[in-house]
Amino acid sequence: MAKEMNNRQAYFNYLIEDKYVAGIVLLGTEVKSIREGKLSFADSFCLFEGSELWVRGLNIAEYSHGTVNNHISVHDRKLLLTKRELKKLQQKMKEKGYTIVPLKVFFNEKNFVKIEIGLAKGKKTHDKRESIKERDTQREIKRYLK
Repeated sequence: MAKEMNNRQAYFNYLIEDKYVAGIVLLGTEVKSIREGKLSFADSFCLFEGSELWVRGLNIAEYSHGTVNNHISVHDRKLLLTKRELKKLQQKMKEKGYTIVPLKVFFNEKNFVKIEIGLAKGKKTHDKRESIKERDTQREIKRYLK
């Protein structure tokens, strides 16, 4: 049973400035599929429709033991945040270069599915190269310390 799924590409492609934990509106078979670890963040992002925040492109595979009532694997899912957080995010989104990306999906202590989203700015190519170089040096340091 997978406890949390991370979006590693988001940390590589974006500079995360702020993080929020939000609830997500799901169907029963979607929750069961997440428990099996059948989740993909590829091409997923968040957007505002009116004053509501939605995640688009989050792929939750169909539940293996589902019946005809199984869910559609890719559709928009509503995120649940407080009005203050939504207003703050909407203000930042109006600034140039900001986007909201899903970072992690996990189960909290009450076994509710939560999604961690990040307010992010896209990295330039030289920043990505710097991240790769930093990761390689950390790997080398760990190798020598062993």
